[in-house]
Amino acid sequence: MESHWQEDYYVDDQYGDEPEDSPESSPSDCKYPDIVVQLTGEDGNAFAIMGSVSKALRHAGVPKEERDQFFAEAMSGDYNDLLATCMKWVNVQ
Repeated sequence: MESHWQEDYYVDDQYGDEPEDSPESSPSDCKYPDIVVQLTGEDGNAFAIMGSVSKALRHAGVPKEERDQFFAEAMSGDYNDLLATCMKWVNVQ
């Protein structure tokens, strides 16, 4: 059996697994939907990502206590958790 791309998702013929359907995240789902942070095409380094989001939060007037909460949450897991946290807090593009 072999793996191949089909439509918009990856199919593994060996196991027949397909990614679970999950609703797309919309800007209104995040804590600060009016704060837009461009991450695509930028440095994918975790610290650079946290810096971009932190800078956007600071410029938007988010209190330091909340920014500290963002940092604590962003650093509590792995890289994927960091990205999920960013999408939970701001409108990531």
